[in-house]
Amino acid sequence: MKITSAEFIISNSDVSKCPKDPLPEYAFIGRSNVGKSSLINMLTNHKNLAKTSGKPGKTQLINHFKINLNWFLVDLPGYGYARVSKKTKEVFQEFITDYFEKREQLVCAFVLIDIRLEAQKIDLEFITYLGEIEVPFCIIFTKADKISKTKIDSHIAAYRKALLANNWEEMPQHFVTSALESTGRDKVLDFIDGVNEQMFKSGEL
Repeated sequence: MKITSAEFIISNSDVSKCPKDPLPEYAFIGRSNVGKSSLINMLTNHKNLAKTSGKPGKTQLINHFKINLNWFLVDLPGYGYARVSKKTKEVFQEFITDYFEKREQLVCAFVLIDIRLEAQKIDLEFITYLGEIEVPFCIIFTKADKISKTKIDSHIAAYRKALLANNWEEMPQHFVTSALESTGRDKVLDFIDGVNEQMFKSGEL
């Protein structure tokens, strides 16, 4: 997929106020400081489309970006460890769950995970939650430039083992990415393009 346009549409914390367009949506979410904004900017080839910050918890709203005029990239707040008040975090959780449980346009969620870390409980819990509410999702491992290829493979194998131990029958589809080196960009965009094409052929679009 070649991205020819990427336009910010709206930010809000109320799912009912999200765009009414019947376009497929792909939501990006992960633990705070996982490199989500950098990944979004890399995928869309726009340096400042999503706001990046050294402070975890920068994204605090549901952000819709219209891509190529035919699908939405949705940037969601990170979960866990964000330096925000407990009350604010509870609001995050409420509208994040509202989005995943009520947003009919959602086609697939991308759960971002830092490839450098061992399987984190909060990530496993969120993946389990998506499975329970039957939201299709893929895993995107970020920051692949920070470790060796051998460690990447061993960390993915460890994650597969952790998921199988959590009653998953197989490892979900996953992508290895680096925002710095644009690793995985084409694979992620080709996946989205393929899903959109299937929906178009089936008459869902």
